[in-house]
Amino acid sequence: MSTAAEVTANTFESDVLESETPVLVDFWAEWCGPCRMIAPFIDDIAGEYAGKLQVRKLNIDKDPTIAAKYSVMSIPTLVLFKNGQMAEQIVGAMPKQKIIEKILPHLK
Repeated sequence: MSTAAEVTANTFESDVLESETPVLVDFWAEWCGPCRMIAPFIDDIAGEYAGKLQVRKLNIDKDPTIAAKYSVMSIPTLVLFKNGQMAEQIVGAMPKQKIIEKILPHLK
């Protein structure tokens, strides 16, 4: 089973923006209850869509500049990057199936 890998300001460009595969970035923080609630869903999605989708987690407390650059105002926020651009943004905790429904059209 795959899990979401950590991404930082130092690796964001190479891991996310330059990726040839779509990348789902989970903007989160340790103190965020809803972030912890969806964390298992994010890890499940990483495993289920391995090869079609990369999944990364960005701790906004450690790297607030990246969150600010992409206008992340509340967490959890999931941003799907495709070809270095934001393709989808999901704000707030939601069921795993709803997350998949929003990202699936971008994986074709």
